[in-house]
Amino acid sequence: MIDIKLLELENAHALLEVLLRNREFFKLIEPTQDEEYYTLEGQLKVFEHSFARRELDQYYWFGIFLKESGELIGTVSLMQVMRGPHQKCLIGYFLDQSQNGKGYMSEAVRLAVDYAFQTLRLHRIEAGVMPHNIGSIRVLEKAGFHTEGIAKKNVKINGKWEDHQLMAILNPNES
Repeated sequence: MIDIKLLELENAHALLEVLLRNREFFKLIEPTQDEEYYTLEGQLKVFEHSFARRELDQYYWFGIFLKESGELIGTVSLMQVMRGPHQKCLIGYFLDQSQNGKGYMSEAVRLAVDYAFQTLRLHRIEAGVMPHNIGSIRVLEKAGFHTEGIAKKNVKINGKWEDHQLMAILNPNES
């Protein structure tokens, strides 16, 4: 169905196309971005910043690609990686609206969780999702995440502070 691969500079144009196609849809679930974000130059800056954070073991940004066509249809990120006594990160993701409901994001999140636990050797992955975003909650539940609580007015989305359901998964190979 899909593969996830660390994004590289040659993916910037394809990602920009996904962002432009889904700009109105993402407004409902993503923080507001400035106009430069929706340009190739803006995306190249985002990519360069992500590479610098990956070098510091803080951020792993994967593209979600259809196996059959190689088309980039979304991203999944392991971000704010913390080492030492924490050994955890946050997960975030988005998918082209036209690809929703096909199981692609559930598979991408499972693959990212495997990478976090097996390759990065993390202990815990956390996620925040707006309580009305039932599809995203189901994606996380299918990957093994459990609900831990509600963070009130946690992220500013489309000009409004939104609550987020906090979810997490622990590495089953650790005590």
